[in-house]
Amino acid sequence: MLKKLCCLAAVLAVTACSNDQTTKTDTQTATTSGTLDKIKQSGTVVLGYRDSSIPFSYIADNPNQPVGFAHDLQLQVVEALKKELNQPNLKIRYNLVTSQNRIPLVSNGTVDLECGSTTNNKERQQQVDFSVGFFQVGSRLLTKTDSGIQDFADLKGKKLVTTAGTTSERYIRQHEKELGIGEVISAKDHAESFLMLQNGRAAAFMMDDILLAGEKSKAKDPNQWVIVGTAPIQEVYGCMLRKGDVGFKKVVDDAIKATYASGQINDMYKKWFEQPIAPKNINLNFPMSDALKALIANPHDRDQ
Repeated sequence: MLKKLCCLAAVLAVTACSNDQTTKTDTQTATTSGTLDKIKQSGTVVLGYRDSSIPFSYIADNPNQPVGFAHDLQLQVVEALKKELNQPNLKIRYNLVTSQNRIPLVSNGTVDLECGSTTNNKERQQQVDFSVGFFQVGSRLLTKTDSGIQDFADLKGKKLVTTAGTTSERYIRQHEKELGIGEVISAKDHAESFLMLQNGRAAAFMMDDILLAGEKSKAKDPNQWVIVGTAPIQEVYGCMLRKGDVGFKKVVDDAIKATYASGQINDMYKKWFEQPIAPKNINLNFPMSDALKALIANPHDRDQ
C-alpha cells in the first residue's frame, strides 16, 4: 500500500510540474526561442499601444483600434513580418501599455513590439532593445497663456504636473529643489496630467513638446494654452523589443528604414503632424525638425 502511495505521489508531482510549464509557455517561447519563432508558432504578433499619446499612439473614435504615427510604423513592421515568416494572414493582438508597465510587458514576453512615445535612453537599454529612432523631442512646459510662465525659472513656488514613469518626471525630480518648485505631481498618464492642469491643480505640465501639442489639441479652446520654455533635455523615440533578439530587431529596423528610404515617411508625417487629426480634427502644425530630418537620412538606435 505504501509503495502505491509513493508511486501516486510521484505521478502527481510530474503532472504538477508539467502544468506549471504549460502556463509559462508563451513567455518562455518569447525569451528563449526568439520573438520570430513565437510569432510564427502562434500566428499572432502582440503590439503594445498607448491610449493617449497623441499623435503617436492613441485611441480616437474606435476604443478597440489604436491610431497614430508610431502605430502606422508598427503596421509597416507587421507587413515585413508577413513576408519574413511567409504568413500573409498574420494576426494582430493589441495590448494597452502605460508609462509604468511598458518595459516589464516587453521584457517578460507579453508584448512583442511597443511603438508609442518611449524615449531611448541608457537606463532603459539595460532592460530592452530599441529600434532605429523615429522621432526627436525636447521636454517643455504647457501652461495657460496668461499664467506668466515663460520658462522653467518661472516655476518657483508653483505646482508642476508631469506623467509618472517618464524621463521628464525623472529630470524634474532631480532638479525641483534647484528650481524652487513648490510641488511636483506625478499623474498616471498624459490625459490625467493635462486634466490636472486644466482644473488648476498645477500651473504647468512638463512633457515632450509634441505630446504637449497633442494634449493641447484636445482642449475645448486650444488657444488658451501655450507651450513654453527652453528644453533642458533632447531625446529620441524608438520602438521597444526584447533585449538580445537580434533577428527580430533586424526585421523591425529594416522595415522602418525602408519606410524612410522610400519617402513614405514624409506622407505619414504630414498626415499626423500637419493635417487635421481625430478626435477633434485639430491640426498640430508641427513641421518636421532638422534633427528629425537628419535622423531619417541616417537612421540609428543611439539614445541621442
